[in-house]
Amino acid sequence: MMRRIAVLDAPTNLGLRPPTPTSVPGCAKAPGALRDHDLLARLRARDAGCVTPARYDPGDWRPGDGVCHAREIADYSLALAERIGSIIDRGEFPVVLGGDCSVLLGSALAMHRLGEAVGGRIGLVFVDGHSDFRHPGNASYVGAAAGEDLALVTGRGQADLAALEGRRPYFRDIDVVVLGIRAQDEYRLDLQAAGITTRPVPALRAEGAARTAQWAHEQLADCAGYWVHIDVDVLDPAVMPAVDAPDPGGIAFAELEILLAGLVDTPHCLGVELTVFDPDYDPDGSYAAEIVNTVVAGLAPVTAPEAVPPRLLSARPTPSPRRGNGRGATATTDRSDRAERLNRAERPNRAERHDGLVGLDGAEQVASLEFPADIDAADIDSADIGPAGLGSAGVGPAGLGPAALGPAGVGAPGVDPSVSAVPNDVLAEGESPGTGGRAHSGPSGVAASVAPLVEREPVGPPASAGPGLLRRTAPSTQNPPERHEADTA
Repeated sequence: MMRRIAVLDAPTNLGLRPPTPTSVPGCAKAPGALRDHDLLARLRARDAGCVTPARYDPGDWRPGDGVCHAREIADYSLALAERIGSIIDRGEFPVVLGGDCSVLLGSALAMHRLGEAVGGRIGLVFVDGHSDFRHPGNASYVGAAAGEDLALVTGRGQADLAALEGRRPYFRDIDVVVLGIRAQDEYRLDLQAAGITTRPVPALRAEGAARTAQWAHEQLADCAGYWVHIDVDVLDPAVMPAVDAPDPGGIAFAELEILLAGLVDTPHCLGVELTVFDPDYDPDGSYAAEIVNTVVAGLAPVTAPEAVPPRLLSARPTPSPRRGNGRGATATTDRSDRAERLNRAERPNRAERHDGLVGLDGAEQVASLEFPADIDAADIDSADIGPAGLGSAGVGPAGLGPAALGPAGVGAPGVDPSVSAVPNDVLAEGESPGTGGRAHSGPSGVAASVAPLVEREPVGPPASAGPGLLRRTAPSTQNPPERHEADTA
């Protein structure tokens, strides 16, 4: 059965510094700009409405005052978490349209609540051009939550943001996978020291987007599910300059499409958020149209007829001291039926499962699995399970052709990776060079395929076997925006 998408607008700009002393960040306009290109109709999604933020007003904030707009961001995060939770309660797949990266706080809170309800942990796949890992332990001061969101959701920083409802951290370090940061990210060593798994752009491209998505699945196999955060500044500014912090060395639209498709092509994925697109730098709407094309294609596995509904089972938490949530037992009880509702989701029809999956001997696989009481292990055969619960890497979503990006995701020796290098003789009729069958170009005519041709690769694991679920319960060139990791307000 299909998984229905619900689109929720989160047009907050509270986590960014002012682009100029007399203006406000334009990313609050992003949800409207994307809707203008028929995003909901093309996704066949339910309109889940909008969570309206407070007024953007830094006031007399100064460095050393903590995170700017902290109280407003905290209130917004609580409201956003409630709305995301209600979407998941309906058995739908939330797609949150930011807004700046501080929307991650609301998503993280919703995921922590959900993890508590199912008795497991929820992971995070963090797709971003920057690590957003500034915190009081590695910086002289903090200020813009959009440059600190990953630090905050992993428990670093002031308690009024990092410990809402007494929950801290929302995501454990070992349950986070960071994809797409630049090789020279200033906090890359801090991520390494914290034990947070990362795959910067060079490694992502070397392995390929589809294999990177599968690798991310494997890293979070012990979680009951995961959330996906996507900051569009993961894209190279040659193809997506309409962000607050463009930084060279990013990926192409086609790579993001494949990565997104691989990440959501499993019931293990609980939802996606999209952040930091700024329509103020997109006067003719060309970049908005390109984002919509990419998101629609990337989310195709969610609404494919063979898609499996979300099915959260408890993971075995690593023994560790538990922190109280400061709210008493009623908070857990209020959401205790969430896991039960999710677990009642219809099991996939056997006729719809993907064939050709490989792994251990079927008897060994079934013997090693744990099933909820309503599932008989005898009903599961080895064709449903691939290595590490991932299934075959050779199945892509219906209706989405794999993109051509360059051999094994790496530019051929001597080829400039910023130049598209798709030979015309390998293109099908009507395809555009360097795009895997779809033209990716901005208003200036720059091809969006930043990488040269790679072998056509699969789009992640099929929806029939999500890891962990069965095994465990254009800006102005004269004044380019500054990167938000250095923002002060």
